[in-house]
Amino acid sequence: MEFSSTFGATQAGQPVPAEADPRLQPTPGYGTLGPGSDIVTGPAQKRRRTPNARVVQLFAVAMGILVAIVTSRRPAIPAPATSRSEHTERVSAAAAGVALETLKPQKQAEALLEQAVAHSDGAVDQISSHVGRWQGKLNWDSQIATLTTAALNSSDMRVRESGIEVELAAYGLAKNPASLAYVVKTAESPDHSQKIWALWALGLMGNRGVGTEQVVNVLSAHLKDEDVDSRHWAVEGLALTGGSQTIPILLGAMHDDPSPVVREEAACGIAQSGMYTREERLSAVPQLLNYTDDSTLDAQTHGWAFQALSDITGERLGQDASAWREWFRGQGSAAREQ
Repeated sequence: MEFSSTFGATQAGQPVPAEADPRLQPTPGYGTLGPGSDIVTGPAQKRRRTPNARVVQLFAVAMGILVAIVTSRRPAIPAPATSRSEHTERVSAAAAGVALETLKPQKQAEALLEQAVAHSDGAVDQISSHVGRWQGKLNWDSQIATLTTAALNSSDMRVRESGIEVELAAYGLAKNPASLAYVVKTAESPDHSQKIWALWALGLMGNRGVGTEQVVNVLSAHLKDEDVDSRHWAVEGLALTGGSQTIPILLGAMHDDPSPVVREEAACGIAQSGMYTREERLSAVPQLLNYTDDSTLDAQTHGWAFQALSDITGERLGQDASAWREWFRGQGSAAREQ
């Protein structure tokens, strides 16, 4: 089941974008840093589990690019001791590497991210080795936005991390204290569209180890903001940051926030869309079990707790709190210890 089929019944209100930098191509509803900034950024797009058809489409595109790259070079004659399959793999890799270096940084990023989404061998490592050279040379546009969204929806954590790396490069955000300070300051902007961009960007930076503790503290503080949209994007940023330290914070937001939009986003981040390992998600199971029949929570939040349990564990026990507790006493405890 696609995650968005259940988590997604409610949507945060889309803010009206501020006056945009004409160099950018913003997606309606999300802000930019605006004119005059020396950090080139673009709009953050909503990350949701995308339909399988989109992944298939990206796979086809990626394979087409890879075939074009490989067939554009004449393969060398194989050495007698090398099998045909081994030779083909080596020649393909070498040809792709040579062709890649002839592309401009924007096209390199697009090609490699498409291949990473399609789970092509070596694409993630190639992104890691190239992303430092892309800093300041990428433009945030609809193609990069689509590809990073697909990457962040991948079931492979390394592909998700590649999407974050490319997004930071396309925003022009170096992974250093100066960029972090800028984004932290922007998160306090009275311009709402800039603020929510910064809350998302903080999550990107925190995930890559840039001031992670500070990022978590700043985002947690914004969970007390009066407007729902800011709290919503603070939750998104925390889920994007990932790490075991953010799980209890999201569980708290899921339980205590007065807005169903924020409670749903917290459940969504814990269950599937956040940057968490399976072990980290499983650590949330005991509290989610408590939420399934917590009398202080409404029926909608009970339902999200059940859905989160199902997505994390792969079990299909419906909305039966007793059945879930019975499962946890048996297989559930063992699963956490694996």
